[in-house]
Amino acid sequence: MNTEGVRTLALRACVAGLFVLQAAAVQAQAPSPGGTRPAQEQGRVPAEGSLSSPLGSVPAVGGAGFHDPRSAFKPLQERDGVVSWRLLSSVTAKVEKNRVVPTFPGPVQELNGKAVKVQGFMLPLEPGERQRHFLLSAVPTTCNFCVPAGPEGLIEVRTREPVRYTVEAITLSGRFAVLKDDRFGLFYRVADAVPESP
Repeated sequence: MNTEGVRTLALRACVAGLFVLQAAAVQAQAPSPGGTRPAQEQGRVPAEGSLSSPLGSVPAVGGAGFHDPRSAFKPLQERDGVVSWRLLSSVTAKVEKNRVVPTFPGPVQELNGKAVKVQGFMLPLEPGERQRHFLLSAVPTTCNFCVPAGPEGLIEVRTREPVRYTVEAITLSGRFAVLKDDRFGLFYRVADAVPESP
């Protein structure tokens, strides 16, 4: 299998996990057939330790993901001139015919096709220490097998030149795309990206 095939498989595997997480989150927010609200809205939350997670009970979060307070990395701070993860995570979604369909608010749609700066943590899709195609996450990963956020907390990135992999947060500039029907289930992409000074 060639390198492009390996990259495609890696992206498909990562996004398949995102689809499952996103669909579950959307379903959890939907009213039950009897018209009652989800358990989170009724004030009931899972008992501590009820989920098999290193965090015990994972909070029911939407948006850009959960930043583990034990992380060695500080949460990203909003910065002037850098697209806000709060804005990107304001997308809503529903499940139609076994796929997640996003609805983007006006301010997010206005970013489509524009040159922007974004910041986040790298999730490599290629082997090696230099990456041209990776995911940028709003939060750092907490384990090797965890997806840190749903599609609203990730941006697919393709760079002009290879970028050295780092576990630290990075800032990139490039052309932003809002993806309404991406075959991998992603919501955002930055193309022709170049690293920026923090």
